[in-house]
Order: sequence, then C-alpha cells, then structure tokens
Amino acid sequence: MARKTKQQALETRQQILDVALRLFSQRGVSSTSLAEIAKAAGVTRGAIYWHFKNKSDLFSEIWQISESSISSLESEYRAKFPDDPLSILREILVYILEATVVDERRRLMLEIIYHKCEFVGEMAVVQRAQHDLCLESYDRVEEALRECIRAGQLPADLLTRRAAIVMRSYVSGIVENWLFSPDTFDLKNEARDFAAILLEMYQFCPTLRGTQAM
Repeated sequence: MARKTKQQALETRQQILDVALRLFSQRGVSSTSLAEIAKAAGVTRGAIYWHFKNKSDLFSEIWQISESSISSLESEYRAKFPDDPLSILREILVYILEATVVDERRRLMLEIIYHKCEFVGEMAVVQRAQHDLCLESYDRVEEALRECIRAGQLPADLLTRRAAIVMRSYVSGIVENWLFSPDTFDLKNEARDFAAILLEMYQFCPTLRGTQAM
C-alpha cells in the first residue's frame, strides 16, 4: 500500500509539472498562478505546496528535468566515442539544437525562458540560479575543450574561456532565433552543419587563439 501511495505522489508531481509547463508556455509565468495550475491539474493548492515551495521552485524543477537529459547523454556518448572528445562535443551540440525542435518539453521550456518569463519578484531567485548555471556551463565547456586539446583535436593555444563563451552565445542565439521565427530556417536538418561551423571556428579563427590568462 505504501508503495502505491508513493507512486501516486510521483504521478501527481509529474502531472503538476506537465500542466505548469503547458500553462507557463501559453500564458507566461507571471500571468499563471498556482491556483490556476492546481485547477488545471485537478489537484488542490495544498497538493502543489506539498511538492513545491512556490512558483519559482516549480519552475526550477521543470528546468532541471530538461537539463538532466544532457548529462545523461554525455555519459552515453563517452561510451560510444571512447578517446574521441571532439565527437562527443559535436554530438552534444547537435543534440541540443535538434532537441529544440523534436523534444516538446525542452522547446516549451526554452520558449518560456527566452520569451515568456520576467525574472522579477519571486522569480528573481530563478535568475540567480540561471546565473550560477551559466558559470557552471562555461566551466564544463572549458573542460570539454581541454580534453579535445589534450587529444590533439583542437589547437593547443585555443583560448578555452573565450571559446566557451562563444559556444554558449552561438547556440543560444541560434535557438532563440529559431524559437522566435521557426519558419525562417530548418534547425533540425541544419543542426549538424551549425555544429560543424562552430568547431571549424575553433580550428582557424585567430582571435580564439593565444595565451591563456592566468
């Protein structure tokens, strides 16, 4: 009986997350109340507060679920491409771009972040979390680039921090532009070419080469 109750709680939690994602996408985060989420999910407000402290906590949980798939994917690619860190990096880039098109949950989440969320009031804590996540992502990308350098797949004098900033800006820009106007280019079919362009920049762009700052 206890196991069934636990399973029901997990199902209720997932139902709340799914409904919140849909409503945030349709109405925007600031215009969606927890009461509206509860009503649409067929649960009480108390049920929401049982699982989440507030709206920002609920929103952060949706984002974390979306991001966790990338970490799992990295492990999969490491097994698929042993001793080939550049292929791992390339395939993750391709996945991020393609998933924006084919993964509805990820697409809705990105639409909310880029176009339907004001990081003020109770959502300010989410902006701080995103700031921390941004810094962490720079560190992760830098380490991935250093692995490529150690494997002889990227120039030894590549400025890894600058390259990491370029990567995040490049990918974010492509994704945001596609979300804003998806009929202007075929992101899914061009994802691999976009990744190739970025990695080629690392090989040949002189402003990404030099002495690393200490």
